[in-house]
Amino acid sequence: MAVISSPFLAWILRMPLIKRWALMHSVKQENVAEHSHQVAVIAHLLASIRNTYFDGDVSPERAATVALYHEVSETKLQDINHVTKYHNPDLTREFKKIEKLAEIECLNTLPEELKEQFSSLLVQNNVDPIYKKIVKAADLISAYLKASDELSFQNKEFAHVKTRLESMLAEFSEDMPEIKLFFKLFEEKCFANVDELSQSK
Repeated sequence: MAVISSPFLAWILRMPLIKRWALMHSVKQENVAEHSHQVAVIAHLLASIRNTYFDGDVSPERAATVALYHEVSETKLQDINHVTKYHNPDLTREFKKIEKLAEIECLNTLPEELKEQFSSLLVQNNVDPIYKKIVKAADLISAYLKASDELSFQNKEFAHVKTRLESMLAEFSEDMPEIKLFFKLFEEKCFANVDELSQSK
């Protein structure tokens, strides 16, 4: 079997270099690798809560894996501000086209034998809609927690972000009850200091 060197992993390993919230002042810096890990953990929790409390039948492991790769286009494009991306329908369509091209470019760096199984992870149009929605909800939760954390440090730059995300999460919660239970279970402790966490059970 002939083996050709692939740059796929090299692109993924550059995720820590990609700054999120680049157009905004942040008290705590965040990169795409950190964000992707957090979204994967949250997606895994959401899927587990759905299965355990709401008679769901999804794979938490699949949700986590989709989440790990959900920002793969940013390895080539960097993080694009949400309002910039979505305030104009024409711009949104063009951004989506560019993102899809970047996803396909990343997919095409893999050996031919791996492309089929990675296509439904890397190319967002090919992701199963159930997992795409879980990961999107996890993405919103991650951003909401980030905004709440920044506001706890009096960074008012994130006030409008939190308001927007609250509205979006309320809409998602209409047919995803696991979101409300997730917040009841986990939100409060996310803002505890290390001493408070050490005393928590």
